[in-house]
Amino acid sequence: MTDRLYYTDARLDRFTAVVVESTDDGRRVVLDRTAFYPTSGGQPHDLGTLGSIGVVDVLDEEERIVHCLAEPIGVPVGSMLVGQIDMARRFDHMQQHTGQHLLSAVLTDEFGWPTVSVHFGDETNTVDVACDAFDPTRLAAIERRVNALIVQNRRVTVSFEDAAVATGLRKPSDRAGELRIVTIDGADRSACGGTHVDATGEIGVLLLRRAEKTKGNTRLEFVCGHRAVSRARLDAELLTAAARTLSAAPHDLPGLVEQQQQRLTEGERERKRLIGELARYQAAALWTASTPDSDGVRRIRLSASGAIKEAEPLAQQLAALGGCAVVVSNADLGGVMMATAEDTGIDAGQRLRTALQAVGGRGGGSPRLAQGAVPDPSRLPLVLDALGFRTSLPEQSV
Repeated sequence: MTDRLYYTDARLDRFTAVVVESTDDGRRVVLDRTAFYPTSGGQPHDLGTLGSIGVVDVLDEEERIVHCLAEPIGVPVGSMLVGQIDMARRFDHMQQHTGQHLLSAVLTDEFGWPTVSVHFGDETNTVDVACDAFDPTRLAAIERRVNALIVQNRRVTVSFEDAAVATGLRKPSDRAGELRIVTIDGADRSACGGTHVDATGEIGVLLLRRAEKTKGNTRLEFVCGHRAVSRARLDAELLTAAARTLSAAPHDLPGLVEQQQQRLTEGERERKRLIGELARYQAAALWTASTPDSDGVRRIRLSASGAIKEAEPLAQQLAALGGCAVVVSNADLGGVMMATAEDTGIDAGQRLRTALQAVGGRGGGSPRLAQGAVPDPSRLPLVLDALGFRTSLPEQSV
């Protein structure tokens, strides 16, 4: 059994221990005791060194803690080693984890939303709560309440109590035997194996960034301490940079972005109108210049330099003129589109699907408009022939 030193002293950053097992050529080491926190309870593992070798991962294997090293340690079982914790990373995790306890306590006690799950990441953290109709305007109020408790610098203590008699826990534990309980004076009692600060003032600050619905619950994203300050600084810099491009102050940015979005929408609407107008003129010219076949159908071939989807307005305008069948193709990409007027009696979807399947392609659509592609562009002429558009037909570029 590995003695978990972090259980009783989260600030212990240097320790000595004896190697009790070494595997994987010395890259996985078990000690008789350790201050290295393993990935557990949503909290990421510690980093640091063991001897002179970097610790890259720490695993919790029930009774023992396994230290995964960057290279073989090269010492036999029974050797004494010195462990050094990356305390900057550890303290950051202490701030995030204690902040989460306080946030979950506020959400449960004052809003009636129990915590469902928690995730701590390298950049941000999330807590999922049982709330299916969250009002985003409440974020500021929750944030203020948590930070009010933080500045009260409430004491955070660790105790070990029998599960059978432990009371007042925010979430009942399903474990038997001894529980490690983290208590925030007058605010929270939770069974937890993680590392925590000694008083809420050391959390520094909690920043609630956003809320979103997830599987019937609400997910709140948050950061604490130094990480919250860094995130707020980055957010401010991003807002300032964005505002600068519009020659505006950051607080004017939301209104300007809304205006720009409206202009973009209007511009896109006008662009589509002009494309349709141009397509009508082009269609009239192409239709007039074409000659009906013996079956009275005008067959018009168009060659697209880009995505064939862009030629859809023109193809539809041609078909709308009646007595017309149109094929748009891209010889480089192997894409093909077919549009037909209803009075031609040609089912574009069925005709194109059959032609494409014959050469291993895929596609289809409605009787009036269909599209697809061939896996090998060199087989595109076979598809055109099957559609009744012989390669000798004149081809117009679009």
